[in-house]
Amino acid sequence: MAKKRGDVNGKEVYLVDAVRTPFLKSTSENPPFSASDLAVQAGRSLLLRNPSLPKADFDEVILGCVTPTPEEVNIARVVSIRIGFGKKIPAFTVQRNCASGMQALDSARINISSGRSRLVLAGGAEAMSLAPVLVNSRMTTWLGRFAKAKGLHKISQIFKLRPGHFTPVIGLLKGLTDHTVGLNMGHTAEIIAHRFNILRDEMDTFAMESHQKVANAHDEGHLREIVPVIDDKGNAYTADNGVRRDSNLKALAKLKPVFDKPFGSVTAGNSAQITDGSAMAILADEELVKERGLKPLARLIDIRWAGVEPSQMGLGPVNAIYSLLMSNKLKTSDIDYWEINEAFAGQVLAVLKAFTDPDYVKEEFALKKPFDPIPPDRLNVDGGAVALGHPVGASGARIVIKLANTLRDRCGRYGVASLCIGGGQGGAVLIEKVEE
Repeated sequence: MAKKRGDVNGKEVYLVDAVRTPFLKSTSENPPFSASDLAVQAGRSLLLRNPSLPKADFDEVILGCVTPTPEEVNIARVVSIRIGFGKKIPAFTVQRNCASGMQALDSARINISSGRSRLVLAGGAEAMSLAPVLVNSRMTTWLGRFAKAKGLHKISQIFKLRPGHFTPVIGLLKGLTDHTVGLNMGHTAEIIAHRFNILRDEMDTFAMESHQKVANAHDEGHLREIVPVIDDKGNAYTADNGVRRDSNLKALAKLKPVFDKPFGSVTAGNSAQITDGSAMAILADEELVKERGLKPLARLIDIRWAGVEPSQMGLGPVNAIYSLLMSNKLKTSDIDYWEINEAFAGQVLAVLKAFTDPDYVKEEFALKKPFDPIPPDRLNVDGGAVALGHPVGASGARIVIKLANTLRDRCGRYGVASLCIGGGQGGAVLIEKVEE
């Protein structure tokens, strides 16, 4: 392999350091954190452990988030001000659905590579607990008429209210539905699982192993990227709280299909949990790294994006990884470790099968033969979203951070992180460990 890969005409971009909060199970009862709360605490912890990078030296803050609350419009700016960057440092928010955190890293990479910035705080955050509950269209119409009514006509409008006016619209369910094809993300997982003949017991086994891997990673100290967060009541959260250490095939087999009833295979047990969390990173150019004597985690070599049929959205990683490998003249065997976000167990298994399927690579990429398989022992070595959860604005950044630490802990050189994206896309990142 060539010594250097990526943007040959741009500046090299380094992942200096990165952290994430614990991923916390979503709750509708007094959620302890907003998305900005999580990003602020992660960002503060990251800055405190990098005293050679004062806030005044940062050029911008970039944050991915899918559903910020109305109090967090342009959440990146909210987080920037709350952390204490001051009024002069600009900030902007990006949204690429499930890959919003990865898009934030890519936006930072592009700006640094081009010379627009030298030092950027970037990442993602999501508080899915605070996804809105909306009024339906009937109530919206009624409210408009009530607002226009005057005098006694307002009273007459009240008598026109019916029980159907009060049926809520769950924002989270709306957001997890691709309205261009009328399918929930879980339905798309069922479609590709059927296409590649992924069986229910395969999904449940993958899910069980994800929980086991995360539990082992916690016990063995492999999740050093986690920093604690503290709520306004003084409660400390130090670990991912959705991990089921007692997960087993017998219990998973009892769960009923959620999306394709009664014959489907995708259940709550083999799907990513709904969670809240944030992942934040410091990115810098090579000159600044040398000037400050920094010891970065990894070099961000390249990031690629791809589109697929929305009803097959879970296959997006295959197409993005193809673009990434071809652009950098790499083979499967050149990559030491892989992170593929576990939106659904069946979705990841379908990606692995499509990657080695002659018909798929011929149809999609005009290749005469498929890629070599991704070794299972090099994929998601410390578990993934089935056990941790998938706070959609943060997951794209989390898997890159996890991959960088895996390369360092397990003596790898090159790593690829990828995820599927609601709406029919995929993103993939190539990184290289920086020798200490």
